[in-house]
Amino acid sequence: MEEIVHQLVFQLTYRVLTPLLTFLHRDSFLYWPFILSTLLIAMFAWRYTRARGDLDPQTPQWKEFFDRYLSRRLWWHPSSRLDYRYYFINGILFPLLVGPLLFNSSSIAAALGNVFGMAAAPATPASFPMLLAYTVVFFIAYDFGRFAAHSLLHDIPWLWQFHKVHHSAEVLTPITSFRAHPVDLAVMAWVPALTTGIVTWVFHRYVDPGIGVITFLGTHVILWVFNLVGNLRHWQVWLSYGPMLNRWLISPAHHQLHHSYEPRHLGCNRGFELAVWDRLYGTLYVPPQAPEQFRMGLGDDSDGQWRKVWQLYWWPFKSLWKRAPADKAP
Repeated sequence: MEEIVHQLVFQLTYRVLTPLLTFLHRDSFLYWPFILSTLLIAMFAWRYTRARGDLDPQTPQWKEFFDRYLSRRLWWHPSSRLDYRYYFINGILFPLLVGPLLFNSSSIAAALGNVFGMAAAPATPASFPMLLAYTVVFFIAYDFGRFAAHSLLHDIPWLWQFHKVHHSAEVLTPITSFRAHPVDLAVMAWVPALTTGIVTWVFHRYVDPGIGVITFLGTHVILWVFNLVGNLRHWQVWLSYGPMLNRWLISPAHHQLHHSYEPRHLGCNRGFELAVWDRLYGTLYVPPQAPEQFRMGLGDDSDGQWRKVWQLYWWPFKSLWKRAPADKAP
């Protein structure tokens, strides 16, 4: 009995501390090197934007930066405070409620191998060109999977009810990226797992069953690079990659426009790293170099009402129950 109690206390402590110690987790946007890079790149982007003359040169430079992006007005906004509460509670509940239902690329590859077969174990380690090829193709499949999942959340009305939770944010801070309903998170996990699982099986079946991705500190090396600016997607510092790169890569400015409810922005920029998916799907909105003015939120007269944790969990189900035909995804 005493051992059971100790296990329960350990599990409870672990669940509570995990969201608080995310800055030590290398697979999180809140990992401390990513937080540090966010601040440094934000300051550089701000300085560059001012040097171009896109901002009022009469205003003290760094005072305006801190007033806009590090102020209590932004970080203690009611929407931001809800993000903090939801981040902590969902960090505890999501692994318990949805975690057992999740699968990864390895399980998909194993399932495909059981049905269609796998190659014999390799006699020698995979060559670097093969490792590099698998790393790149895996990344492309992963990014496409996230785009496809995100588009499903926007284009399928009943899934949009759950994705609305994320778009109900009235201001953006890096914690806003965690403002997602468990159903939303599950879809965003399942689809990329499927696309990368297929890629993994193909490589293991026809190239080398021992092949793996190139990692840096335990994280996919390409994703590590993109994660350096990942937090800027959900922070209101404008960072655009310029006319040429903006057609190929998703900059933080792209995703900030995705949170706009201006008619010209609705449903745009659903990708995460590569802009080619939006370009092919017709949802790419190339941001200008200078900051664009827009309003964030749902724009359906419910902005300012999503202020309680229970609403983020329950309202999507309530909307589905009502079957409101007028509530369409942008």
